[in-house]
Amino acid sequence: MTLTQSTNQALLDAQLNLLDNTFGYIKSMALKAALDLRIADAIDHHGGAATLPQIVDRVTLHPSKIPSLRRLMCVLTVSGVFGVRPADGSSELLYALTPTSHLLVGPRNLVSITAMSLSPHFVASYLELGTWFQQELPEPCIFKLAHGEPLWKLAEHDATFDALINDGMVSDTSFIMDIAIKENGEVFQGITVVTLHTTACCRGLGAAAQAISKAFPHVEYTVLDLDHVIAKAPTGTNVKYIAGDIFESIPPANAVFLKWILHDWGHDDCVKILRNCKKAIPPRDAGGKVIIMDIVIGAGQSNVKHREVQALFDVYMMIINGIERDELEWKMMFSEAGFTDYKIIPVLGVRSIIEVYP
Repeated sequence: MTLTQSTNQALLDAQLNLLDNTFGYIKSMALKAALDLRIADAIDHHGGAATLPQIVDRVTLHPSKIPSLRRLMCVLTVSGVFGVRPADGSSELLYALTPTSHLLVGPRNLVSITAMSLSPHFVASYLELGTWFQQELPEPCIFKLAHGEPLWKLAEHDATFDALINDGMVSDTSFIMDIAIKENGEVFQGITVVTLHTTACCRGLGAAAQAISKAFPHVEYTVLDLDHVIAKAPTGTNVKYIAGDIFESIPPANAVFLKWILHDWGHDDCVKILRNCKKAIPPRDAGGKVIIMDIVIGAGQSNVKHREVQALFDVYMMIINGIERDELEWKMMFSEAGFTDYKIIPVLGVRSIIEVYP
């Protein structure tokens, strides 16, 4: 290969990478279309593998769009959402569920959290990302810049959007808590009281507390949240719901559990929350600790996909002026809040469990 040929190939490789990033949103919209059409359910109905005609029989589709569906399935198979192979004794292709699309079917699926992230309210917000960078923090966040009000304010008066957020949080919590309890249940064992705190923008009505309650029925649980959130809390469970503000005070507890809370807030606000947590728990030798479930950038697997998703989550959180943190940033907050030690357990994919000790 000549120098010119090598240079040209490098240019074409660069263009390929540019196109891959440019059209990345097409993969997201193809996934959204799969959710809207319930393609995974259609394939699951046929035992986990189905031809295009079998899929068409189960989805709402105009007959003129059948050739277009074949093109959509090509994107969804190339991206790994579905698998594809020749059907036995037929010229048709057989589309199959993969580990990824298995997460879109069954009782503990991730359809709701995926639909939330791909909803127009969220996607449209990022069209303002470049404009957002030209304005001084803290206001407005990307969501407010796009929609005229913060995410949680919209949820207060838009019942459909509020349900979208709550359903998304519940589906994510049910999925990740099931794994956390099975893989690291010792984190929650021996605790007399766990106080769980959600926020107005990322709630879920105590789904994490209910998951822990089922696994460890001897533990007493309290969920602290704002008045209008507690008003919608479920009844008939072992979980106690209390209206309050995590920036004001936290009820006494052996441990405080914060699932995907601190990434909503800036450094100073997180320190305030953590200081209140420290006031609420006993010393370490009496079992006092704060349990955090959040992303620690750089923790966990070192493969490119893992690092990429952590980086994407960090930019994703800009939608409410939130942030994902690396270990040094977490350590600085813990120290400033008066904690003496911590342990990072990177066992939940891109997320980690962090135990923080007074």
